[in-house]
Amino acid sequence: MPPATRRPASRATVGVPWEAVELAPVLLVSGAEGLLADRAVDRVVALARAADSGVELTRVDAADYTVGTLGVVTSPSLFAEDKVVVVDGLERATDELLSDVTAYLAAPPSDVVLVLRHAAGQRGKKLLDTLRASGVPTVACDVIKSDGDKTAFVTAELRRAGRRADAQAVRALVDAVGSDLRELASSCAQLVADTTGLIGPDVVERYYGGRIEATGFRVADAAVAGQTGQAVSLLRHALATGVDPVPVVAALAAKLRVLAKVAAVRGRGAGALRDLGLAPWQTDRAQSDLRRWTPEGLASAISAVAQADAEVKGEGRDPQFAVERAVLRVAGAVGT
Repeated sequence: MPPATRRPASRATVGVPWEAVELAPVLLVSGAEGLLADRAVDRVVALARAADSGVELTRVDAADYTVGTLGVVTSPSLFAEDKVVVVDGLERATDELLSDVTAYLAAPPSDVVLVLRHAAGQRGKKLLDTLRASGVPTVACDVIKSDGDKTAFVTAELRRAGRRADAQAVRALVDAVGSDLRELASSCAQLVADTTGLIGPDVVERYYGGRIEATGFRVADAAVAGQTGQAVSLLRHALATGVDPVPVVAALAAKLRVLAKVAAVRGRGAGALRDLGLAPWQTDRAQSDLRRWTPEGLASAISAVAQADAEVKGEGRDPQFAVERAVLRVAGAVGT
């Protein structure tokens, strides 16, 4: 690799996003979001091949590692090609791998890029601490859970493809397929390939309307609006098409958390609302929803969802009954 890729520890970047990672002798890809981790590795390989089209790529499974393998795969080859070595599953590493990587860090060769993927867990924590203390660049691939982060992901996906979608379209797409990041990325790619111009909610509805109707977010929206019949109908359709009760309860909880946050600060002005870290459409929608809610009703709804959350996660005998009862209680709490 070019000499410039060997950075001193003091200049190493920690927690960079996958699209900003650069070549370095050792890289840590940390986090359980598989799509982002795959993209980080793909980018590293692409950068290495741009520098040397003959670069040699080797992948090592941490769980199957035997002592000395790292030394073999990183040793100079007969034709002196640069190398990229990707170690997958560092959270499942053998003791031999942890020991060999620790020793390797003392003098990593300049013609090798070693990429270490660690999804989650405490296995290898001592090595992770050593990597970070020595200034090894870390690529952040944390699981994307919140609606706000998924919205940002969709916007970035479309921007990279040279396209834009309005806020309502982005929300509709997240509502429809936002439970899985790979599926969300695939949906963005489909919209980019099959449509032109600004992507509006009508386009998303045309492609994913049926799926939007079967999501927990639509159920939550109807329940919070006090539309009992629609909420129950959407819920039963969702359950009949295979939607698990757990994410439906999670969607209800997320919706109510936003309402509670906005309710707590809405009398303090726009600055306090901005400090919540919510997207503008979230605060606007919450303020509109709150016109139908009293503090007592909101507290009752939150309590009902907390009970359902425990029941769908093992404390109850019938998760589907638990989530339907929660939907009825939330919708019934509007205006009380």
